Amino acid sequence: MHNKVQLKFSLVLLLICFSVSDAFSQCCAGGSGSPIAGGTSQGVLQEKQVEISSNFQFISTNKFYRKNIVAPDSVRTFDGFKSTYEYFRVAYGITKNLTFSVESGYYYQKKEIGLNKDATTTYNAKGFGDLILFPRYDIINWTEEKHRTEVTVGLGFKIPLGSYNDSTGNVEPFSGNTYYVTNPTSVQLSSGAHDIIFYTFLYRGFTEKNFRVFANALYIKKGYNPNGEKLGDFASVGIFAGKTFFNNLGVTLQARYEWMDRMKVNESIYLFGKPSNYFPEATGYKKVFISPQLSFSKGKFTVYGSYDIPVYQYLNTSEHYTQMGSQHQATIGVTFRFMALNSFLKEKSGVTYVCPMHPNVISDKPGKCPDCGMDLVKKK
Repeated sequence: MHNKVQLKFSLVLLLICFSVSDAFSQCCAGGSGSPIAGGTSQGVLQEKQVEISSNFQFISTNKFYRKNIVAPDSVRTFDGFKSTYEYFRVAYGITKNLTFSVESGYYYQKKEIGLNKDATTTYNAKGFGDLILFPRYDIINWTEEKHRTEVTVGLGFKIPLGSYNDSTGNVEPFSGNTYYVTNPTSVQLSSGAHDIIFYTFLYRGFTEKNFRVFANALYIKKGYNPNGEKLGDFASVGIFAGKTFFNNLGVTLQARYEWMDRMKVNESIYLFGKPSNYFPEATGYKKVFISPQLSFSKGKFTVYGSYDIPVYQYLNTSEHYTQMGSQHQATIGVTFRFMALNSFLKEKSGVTYVCPMHPNVISDKPGKCPDCGMDLVKKK
């Protein structure tokens, strides 16, 4: 009898909690729908070349939107969102046309700040996100006297590692019972689903002028997780123009368009009413960013940084639901490249050929540098 009364009380409490959905609410705070931090544009490596890369992505925002209009502070139900994310990549050039990489990331902080900094409605998370297996293949790789052209396609697979259903317990003051509410999707470490990544990279370099233009396109087909949730499919197209100064300082400007579809939730999720942190109506967006980037190369190392400036945002909302938009997003990183068989090449022929501008480009025979098109020079 006691259990039946407790169950009825619990259902009444749930219905009371869910009835507040008539108030303005938000979903899917800040950040991109892409698991690849920094929107890295990648071609392929040289055969037997290894790349180890890591970058930090910093996101913070406290802007809410109704479609493409910034919403007033009076409609917000939390104060803002912050995250610090480190992205890792290890890649290997299996052949001159095929590169395979293993990529993952770790959240040092993923935080949704409660309204008026209320600790009881502030959610935190940290830990590993997803694992990405990402082969890429060059269908075109031409090096001419004054130009270099590359077209790469990739097909990746995302495996969820982090949690997607963490919850927070709150004590009901009258009964003393603890009721657990699933944390917002914005602070879950993963979507919990297996995704497929389609990727294209196009590059055109003008070696005499140290100038290059390139583009990438990404489409992520999202899957359903065990909870019956499917975050919206994601697509982005980026166009880049860059120039190298003093042989090692790179300046690049990127224009990027992002699109994300609405979240889908299995109808069984609504068994006892609509949970307060699932608002499919307030998910999905269209955004345009301009991103200035700087890089500096020395030997086998490259350090780089970029900052995303949102110039247009249209977020799916309704009369009662607003959505958190993008505000501040910065990425800094470092890349280290080396030849796995450098010592083997020396033993094999006694002679190696290197690029005067890119010492990490090494070969056992004459040719042109795939990065800048210069003739490789003999080094004993």
